[in-house]
Amino acid sequence: MRRSIFTLAAVLGIAATGAQAQGTYPTRPITLVVPFAAGGTTDVVARLMADHMSRTLGQQLVVENAAGAGGTVGSGRVSKAEPDGYTLLMGNLGTHAASVGLYPKLAYDPRTDFVPIMNSASTPMLVVAKKDLPVKDFKEFVVYLKTNAPKMNYGSGGVGSTSHLTCLFLESLLGVKPQHVPFRGSGPALNALLGGQVDYVCDQTVAIVPTVQAKEAKGLVVAVQNRIAVTPDVPTSAEQGLPQFQATGWNALFAPKGTPKEIVTKLNAAARAALKDENTRKRLLDLGAELPDETAQTPEALAKLVSSEIDKWVPVIKGAGVTGQ
Repeated sequence: MRRSIFTLAAVLGIAATGAQAQGTYPTRPITLVVPFAAGGTTDVVARLMADHMSRTLGQQLVVENAAGAGGTVGSGRVSKAEPDGYTLLMGNLGTHAASVGLYPKLAYDPRTDFVPIMNSASTPMLVVAKKDLPVKDFKEFVVYLKTNAPKMNYGSGGVGSTSHLTCLFLESLLGVKPQHVPFRGSGPALNALLGGQVDYVCDQTVAIVPTVQAKEAKGLVVAVQNRIAVTPDVPTSAEQGLPQFQATGWNALFAPKGTPKEIVTKLNAAARAALKDENTRKRLLDLGAELPDETAQTPEALAKLVSSEIDKWVPVIKGAGVTGQ
């Protein structure tokens, strides 16, 4: 009888310890996987969010770049990680929508293999040309591209990345087929643009705005309804005669399927706190990001966004006949 009591006490002690450990999450650093090379939009957003979330959670969020196959390599790794809240993903339009149309043997399902945490920042798309391309605005660029498409090329963050998807959309609207040069992230693609190795890129504001502001490349058009404050001289697609060219990227936090709800709730609260912080907000807004309002900062809102973006972009990809490697 005495042994049974000790055994019961031991079991209860283990249960109490487990509950206490769960209640004190996190107790060690958290890995935040960015499935692209350093320096691109998703990487920048991830690092800004991680910096503030680390202070809120009391443990460091360590950003780890795991590039490859348009972000699907790193995303696939996170989908199979232990669902304990210590491996997270900063995914985007490419990894969680375009990938469904591009990769017939995609190693994960964006709708079911992840738990959504929060959409961190939306990012209008800009078309930016190398400095010596002989065009002065987007209208001239369109004419030049239609005339010289087979000899022209554009850089992207990889097959299926947001930058690739946006340029692909532009191709479909104009009926042209320039050469696509995929890189392991939009950062390397931007470096190629600055070096003159590619003619243009379609990139998210967060990565490309400093380059446009410094006039190191030509900001030709922004693919949203209204001009953005950080690049007021860059006209909209409607102003330049192609109103149907509308594209906005987004970058969002995900955890592996099966992550406990209380952990997701805690991570969501930390992400919300980051977007309420004046310094974090300013740094994101100064780079041209658009921040989600309160109603769009829930896991449920992110789940709906993923589904709607898959429905929107997969037909575009299939219509273009593009597939990932």
